[in-house]
Amino acid sequence: MTFDETPVLVFWETTQACGLACRHCRASAVQEPSPGQLTTDEGLALVDQLGHFRATPKGRAPVLVLTGGDVMMRPDLLVLVGRARQAGLPVALAPSVTPKLSTDLLEGLRTLGVSSVSISLDGATAATHEGIRGVPGHFKETLSALRQLRELGFRVQVNTAVMRANARELAATAAIVKEVGATAWEVFFLVKVGRGQHEQELSPEENEDVAHLLFEASQYGFAVRTVEGPWYRRVAAKRREVETEDPATTFSLGPLYREQSARLRQLLGPPERAPQSSTAGTRDGKGIFFISHDGWAFPAGFLPLRLGNIKDRDPVSIYRDHPLLKAIRRAEFSGRCGRCELRDICGGSRARAWAASGNPLGEDPACAYVPS
Repeated sequence: MTFDETPVLVFWETTQACGLACRHCRASAVQEPSPGQLTTDEGLALVDQLGHFRATPKGRAPVLVLTGGDVMMRPDLLVLVGRARQAGLPVALAPSVTPKLSTDLLEGLRTLGVSSVSISLDGATAATHEGIRGVPGHFKETLSALRQLRELGFRVQVNTAVMRANARELAATAAIVKEVGATAWEVFFLVKVGRGQHEQELSPEENEDVAHLLFEASQYGFAVRTVEGPWYRRVAAKRREVETEDPATTFSLGPLYREQSARLRQLLGPPERAPQSSTAGTRDGKGIFFISHDGWAFPAGFLPLRLGNIKDRDPVSIYRDHPLLKAIRRAEFSGRCGRCELRDICGGSRARAWAASGNPLGEDPACAYVPS
C-alpha cells in the first residue's frame, strides 16, 4: 500500500504536561500545559478536519491516537473523544500511569467507544522499569493498570522502549505481556531526540538480535510491532521464508539473541501459534502522521521537522501534499536505504536518519542489513 491518501495512525500530542520524566521520552514533558497548547475549540476543529480523510473514494478513517505528555491531564478529554467518535474516527489512548488514570475516567472513555489503550512497560523488574521511569513504586502500579484495563474491557497494548538498560529483560517482559493478556507488544528502538538523546542505543547487530527475538515472541498469542525499527518487517519476512531449527547459526545472530531466545522458551515453552507480525510498510510520514500540542504537523513524533500548522493549514492537505512526505512515500532515500531491495516494506527509520545526519532521506545507521 502507498498510504498516499490516508495515514493508518494519527498521533496527537494533546499536551506536554506529564507527572513523569522518563529518561528516553521524545517530549520534554512538564508539570503544566505548555504555552500554545491547542484549546478545546482548536482541538475540536482538528478532529473534525481529520474526519475529512474519508472524503475520497480511497479514503478511510485513520486511528486517532491521543497521547502526550499525559493525555489524562487534558480536562476536556471526554469532550474531545466524543467529537472524534462523531467524526467517525476510531480512538486509542496512550496515557501515563499516574493517579489521573482513574476508574471513573476510564469507564467514561469506554462508554464513548474507546476500545484500545497502550501502557508503557520498560523492564521486567521494578529496578529497571523505575530506573527508566523515575518513579518509585511505578512498576507495581503499571502492572495493576494493565490488569485493570483488561477488566474494564479494553484491548491493551504494552509499549517498551528497548535500550541497553533493559535489553536483557526482553524475554521476561514478553512473558509479562502474555500474562496480563495484552493483544499487542509495541517495541520502540531508541532515537536520540528529546531526553532520549542521552541514552545509549543498541548496536545494529544487537538490533538484529532483538528483531529475531521479537519474531519468536509473536508466536505466543500477541501481535508484535515496532516503532523506529522497520527492519523488523524484513526479519519477519525472512523468518517466514526460511525454516530453520537453528536461527542463530542460519542468520549469524549474536549473544543477545541466543540468551534471550533461550530465556523466552524457558519462560513460555514452545511457540503456541503462527507469528503475529505486521508486514504493512508504514514508516515516519508513510501511514504515520503526528500533530504536536501546539498544532504543528510532523512526519512522526521522533522526526521533528515542521510541515505546517493545523491552525492555518488543513492537516489532510499537509499529509497528502507535502513534498517531504511524498518523497518518503516514494522511498527516495540515499545510502544503503536507497539501494535496498526491501526499501518499500522497510525504508529505515526516517527519524534516526535525520538524527544521525540531518537528512531525513538518508540511511538508517541502526540497521545491520547490507543490500544485495
